[in-house]
Amino acid sequence: MKAEKFTLVRHFDGFPKSTDFKLESEELPGLKPNELLCQAEFLSVDPYMRPYTRRMNPPITMIGSQVAKVVDSKNAKFPTGSYVVGSFGWRTLTVTKIGDVATPGDAELLPDLGGLAPSYALGACGMPGITAYFGFLELCQPKPKETVVVTGAAGAVGSLVGQIAKIKGCRVIGFAGTDAKCSWLKTLGFDVAINYKTCADIDAALKAAAPDGVDCYFDNVGGMLSHRVRQQMNLFGRISACGAISSYNDKTGQESQVPVPEGPIVFKQLKIEGFIVSRWWNRRAEAVQQMAAWIRDGKIKVQETVTDGFQKMPQAFMGMLKGQNTGKAIIKV
Repeated sequence: MKAEKFTLVRHFDGFPKSTDFKLESEELPGLKPNELLCQAEFLSVDPYMRPYTRRMNPPITMIGSQVAKVVDSKNAKFPTGSYVVGSFGWRTLTVTKIGDVATPGDAELLPDLGGLAPSYALGACGMPGITAYFGFLELCQPKPKETVVVTGAAGAVGSLVGQIAKIKGCRVIGFAGTDAKCSWLKTLGFDVAINYKTCADIDAALKAAAPDGVDCYFDNVGGMLSHRVRQQMNLFGRISACGAISSYNDKTGQESQVPVPEGPIVFKQLKIEGFIVSRWWNRRAEAVQQMAAWIRDGKIKVQETVTDGFQKMPQAFMGMLKGQNTGKAIIKV
């Protein structure tokens, strides 16, 4: 049986190009004891893929997670017809072996989402949801009536962070890159949404939105926008550093420059903590169950930007990096 896969043939130089990928076929071996044959049904593209590949040595199968159907099995815990979530990469069919101890990236049975769409296991009830849940609640430790700022607020993680903040009784300000995204954020309950691309004076707009200052900042983008938010943080403010998408596509040797950040950090006594979601992987069920309950109760709204067709994986990936998605970017095979 043959699988289709996208191979990353070279490191990205600046913004990714379609020529950085090659669609290939691969003959799969027969199954050995404890192995599964999984057929992709939904695949994910996420910002982390861009910086993570810098550490790898192409050519490699492009990295990423998927929801897949088990079409053949030699493992009684994963019967044929069951569904799994796994970091199999950009491929249509995967042979995988299940170990005794699950680690991030291993195939796991699709969690019981109480009737929610299986693709949610790649978004609000998957890695992005776990990121939003623990990265915000554990590091920012929001309190009722505090002011929270979220950048990349219309993305898979940011849109969830803002809604969790509202559940916790906070005032929430989101930054996004289009007027349509800002309007959508308002439907999610954000108190203020600012288009950072068209706003003539971000400092003034943030001051108007947060006249009493900012207590918590969930940072998905880094760069100058984060510098401006830090200037308006309150004493003992907390910053959860989740990502730096503003710099992911810089060309080598042309990295962006921002003002020295230590001033507000020192004098406002800010707490800044970066994190990788695997820190809480042993508690992931807690986040998945709570996110699913909030969605079923209507407290969290989910939107997916769906691309049809495995062959469009590169286009979906590049579109996500350009901010063309609202909510979670998903590819349906």
